[in-house]
Amino acid sequence: MLKLADQISFHNRDRAVANLTLLGQNLPDGALNRLRFLLASSADPDTALHYLARLREERPAAFQRLSVHPAEMQYLVAVFSASRFLAEDVLKYPQWIERLRDRGDLFRILSSAEYLALLDSHLAASAPRASLAETLAYFRRKELLRILIRDLLGFAAAADVALELSNLADAVLETAYRNIRGDLAGRYGAPRYIDASGASAGCGFSILALGKLGGQELNYSSDIDLIFIYSAGGETGGPEIIANRQFFGKVANQLTDLLSTYSPAGKCYRIDLRLRPEGRLGEVCISVDGAKAYYGQRARDWELQMLIKARVCAGEPEPGQEFLDYVEPLIYRSTLDFSAVESVSETRERIQEKANARSRKNTGLNVKLARGGIRDIEFLVQCLQRLHGGRNPWLRHGGTLLSLRRLYDKRLLSHSEYSRLATAYEFLRNLEHRLQFEDDRQTHELPSAPRQMELLARRMPDDHSGIVPSAERLLQRLNNHLEEVQEIYERVIHSQQPLYYSPSPETPFGTPVDENGENALDWIEPAITNLVRFLDDRAPQLAAALSRSRLRRGAASFEYFLERVVDHPEWLGWLDQDSQLAAHVLDLFEHSSHFAEQLVRKPELIEEMKRMRESPGRDPNYAELAGLADDPSSLRRFFQREMLRLQSESICLQNPIFDTLKRTSQLADAVVAASYDLAIEHTARASPPSDGYAVRGQMMVIALGRLGMLEFDLASDADLVFALPDDDAAQIPFWTRVAERMIQQITAYTGEGVMFAVDTRLRPNGREGPLVQTERSFKDYFGGKAEAWEGIAYMKSRAVAGNTEGGTAFLNELQDVDWRRYGQSGRSKKKLWEMRMRLEKEQGGSNPLKAGRGGYYDIDFALMYLRLKSAGIFFKVLNTPGRIDIIERMGHLDRQDAEFLLDAATFYRAVDHGLRVFSGHAEGNLPKSRPQLEALDQLVSRWTPEHLHDQPLDIELAQIQSRTREFFDRLFG
Repeated sequence: MLKLADQISFHNRDRAVANLTLLGQNLPDGALNRLRFLLASSADPDTALHYLARLREERPAAFQRLSVHPAEMQYLVAVFSASRFLAEDVLKYPQWIERLRDRGDLFRILSSAEYLALLDSHLAASAPRASLAETLAYFRRKELLRILIRDLLGFAAAADVALELSNLADAVLETAYRNIRGDLAGRYGAPRYIDASGASAGCGFSILALGKLGGQELNYSSDIDLIFIYSAGGETGGPEIIANRQFFGKVANQLTDLLSTYSPAGKCYRIDLRLRPEGRLGEVCISVDGAKAYYGQRARDWELQMLIKARVCAGEPEPGQEFLDYVEPLIYRSTLDFSAVESVSETRERIQEKANARSRKNTGLNVKLARGGIRDIEFLVQCLQRLHGGRNPWLRHGGTLLSLRRLYDKRLLSHSEYSRLATAYEFLRNLEHRLQFEDDRQTHELPSAPRQMELLARRMPDDHSGIVPSAERLLQRLNNHLEEVQEIYERVIHSQQPLYYSPSPETPFGTPVDENGENALDWIEPAITNLVRFLDDRAPQLAAALSRSRLRRGAASFEYFLERVVDHPEWLGWLDQDSQLAAHVLDLFEHSSHFAEQLVRKPELIEEMKRMRESPGRDPNYAELAGLADDPSSLRRFFQREMLRLQSESICLQNPIFDTLKRTSQLADAVVAASYDLAIEHTARASPPSDGYAVRGQMMVIALGRLGMLEFDLASDADLVFALPDDDAAQIPFWTRVAERMIQQITAYTGEGVMFAVDTRLRPNGREGPLVQTERSFKDYFGGKAEAWEGIAYMKSRAVAGNTEGGTAFLNELQDVDWRRYGQSGRSKKKLWEMRMRLEKEQGGSNPLKAGRGGYYDIDFALMYLRLKSAGIFFKVLNTPGRIDIIERMGHLDRQDAEFLLDAATFYRAVDHGLRVFSGHAEGNLPKSRPQLEALDQLVSRWTPEHLHDQPLDIELAQIQSRTREFFDRLFG
């Protein structure tokens, strides 16, 4: 037992050892091991063990039966560690736990009809001497135990728990009403009235639930807000005649007393009738006509709002439903009135003042009434329902979570607002439940004792974060939710100002018009208008710019961004005071979901947008700036900042496509060179070279492919190879470690993101070859073993880091090897054609823009072949326009073909670049979605001459593909 006690974190170890010793006397090893696991994972092992020991002492036979069933032991430990009042019930009635196995309903929600049937059976089996109050209270507690186990073990979400608690209350109310009415009818006779046709009719009585029960969101220990309504005046038909008003007054009073009466099994519910017409001064029940008169003429605005959650929960449905049908148009006005919002907001403030006064007397935070708490979420939902429910009946619903979803579906809440409010509401309701089910006490205040807070944290549902529950963590999560709800509440309520709600016959309700009479918000997602309106006094110029922006694709992301920015007055001021900066930011969000996401995650990157605005066309020395990075993390941050600015200039300033690719390549060069220096520093310190070897950057880093020809782009792979002078061959192990460290630094995926991928397969012998090889190894391989396409690939290469002068000279020598082998040989033409056809067959279907028929590879292979004719002339670097120009100058291209190839290359690179900046990764085909295709078309038109975007993008592409293949076939025969 001592060993077992040491394996579990007990608050009182000595008492735990004594209790474990007692239990161990009767438990087999298997049951004892299960108990150890259950206690170790329980919220309060001390209390659970205490009650288990009591059960063993007070109900030994029941304990013995329960201990051999793993599920029932799990139920016991869960209840004993969470709820004192139900733990005491289990000690008295352990059969409640045993019967759960036979009922078979632990994994589903029971309806009110099912609870009613169970309650009828329970009443039939009850002892004759038991009072109705005791029997109902006993049934309630037994069913609360089942619901609590579903809650604690994760069999039911918070909304399911609240629904079942409501269904249980409905059944208890219905049963109480039937019994009371039956008893009174036996004495006074059935109440009747004269209906509209002049016939005598039975008088119905409806119990209307409001508040939590009305919304079917009851707590474990809630007051029940009720209104009693009967059909009409009249009288009973029994031996002792009384007016219907008196009859139903007796029903209402007896029902209230019955359910509020303490019995040996406790009491069922606290009934609150203060929401009835005239409050405490009003009649305890009222006729349908009386209720209509009151709510149609004298009810205050908050009283109408309370009826949003009203529903008939017991009794005859007809009177209550007739009243609700009458009052519904009064609740949901068809003409918007901001005074309704102001009235509710003022009510909220009064409630908040009272809560603050109480909190000064008590130390615990009130999760219901605190700013950003449960009441704020419910008020917010009801405000929007009242303002918009008149025009959209689908919004009329009493449940908070479902209403949130419907408000989101109708774009009255953004995705961000909906998800945050729903998550906060579920968290707060779970917290509220755990405050109440411990002692069946109606409380919403956090405990002040540190140990109680720790226990509360452990009783909360798992948040799947992997973090051990603690009071500190719980308070952190709570404060985050309260702050987010408060921010959304203030913003959304503020957004309902009359300025935006002045409908006119010419426009849809609530939609501003521009100077042309068109809907100014037509192209804005409606959900974003809450933020636009909230910005009206904080940043009116930005709000106006956003309303004019026709923002569609980027609306949701921009809202997330704004939510981060509004808390930083300086950033918000920049956007509000500089219309051009705001336009650039909106442009970026509309045309690049990738960079929009970056700005959402790191809104401080707006500083780069501001610098772009102030210094357009800046030509920074990337190598010098990257050299200032003293570790890989700072290098990544530098790359991200500069990449955002560079691509923002491409989108917003419409820089020529090959200029952008050149600058992107220079940025990648700087990263490679800086990473080279950092790798040498790290490797020389961690695993230095041989004694006496002076490290001077002897290794040459060669870039090929897109980086080699200065056409590197966002999400491009960097094709790199590593060469070493022959004199340094003995140090290959050291330089291999440097190269490996370089690759790891560049490609590592961290919290700062990844810079770009590195591909080293173009080295001699590909993957099978050493990562770092000598110059002689390169020359020998390309002089005799390399395929034609491998040698020709090095015609798009340049030295980018390390000994760049030596690297340039080495590449010149390597080109001579290639030229002697391929440039004078006719077979290179056939080899290139075969390689191109193989790529088309293997990749053309998935990547038609590059590898398909007439794709970019047709241009690239044609230019490589034509360059072989002048391979004896070495060029340090040539991009595609440069290659076309040189080949034309040398007489291998006529002017018309050269102009077309330049157009086609510009078009292909613009399309590829547009796909990359829009999505953040390379794509091989045009998007299928029409909106995405429109966005790409808009981008491509910024980087191409007018004659390349004077028709739809897909048609332009098809024509260029056809003409490109025609040129390719003509060249290769």
